[in-house]
Amino acid sequence: MKAIIFDSSTLISLAMNGLLAELKELKKRFQGKFIITKQVKRETIDKPLTIKRFELEALKIKSLLDERVLEMPDLVGVGEDMIDEEMKKILDVANSTFIDKGKTINIISDGEASCLALSKILIQKKVENVIAVDERTTRMLCEKPENLAKLLEQKLHTHIDSRRDNFKFFKGFKIIRSSEIIYVAYKKGFVQLKDGNKFILDALLYALKFNGCSISDTEINEMKRLV
Repeated sequence: MKAIIFDSSTLISLAMNGLLAELKELKKRFQGKFIITKQVKRETIDKPLTIKRFELEALKIKSLLDERVLEMPDLVGVGEDMIDEEMKKILDVANSTFIDKGKTINIISDGEASCLALSKILIQKKVENVIAVDERTTRMLCEKPENLAKLLEQKLHTHIDSRRDNFKFFKGFKIIRSSEIIYVAYKKGFVQLKDGNKFILDALLYALKFNGCSISDTEINEMKRLV
């Protein structure tokens, strides 16, 4: 078995760009599970359903859960208690790694931490998995934490100290973004939009970029050259 663990950021990017139908088509051909944690469900469905501005996107994501396109971790044998315990460890380490003038900086939330926790548990169970997360901070924490310190310095306009021993705690996670998901959907012909074919991939990737996916113009051009 294999799994893709979806963070709120990726689901929201896809929902806001009307790309959930493409996600459903990918699931039909994916030999594995699309999973969300209870924390991600709270962020993408439960809470947004109480806010008129976000209600429609929440209903669309809820329909994926109702149709079992998205599934909860218990269906792969992982209980909420296991995730909560591991999530606490991840939050403690992540949010004590970077320091501004003696004070630690909170860099990830419960939703992102729960995805990392579930991924770590599945790795221990020998289940191949990746985390779909569009938010830059979490991706950099797993891939290039030293660059995250530089990014924080640019944002906060101050020197940031790092507990570099913590960096190894986040090695081994595999990260993808909504851009990679939609690139695969485009390559496989699952994208419903057909007119103006040479512009479709460009339009898709820039729509995701402008709605929260952390992807550069250079990366978009590289993807377009691969087609």
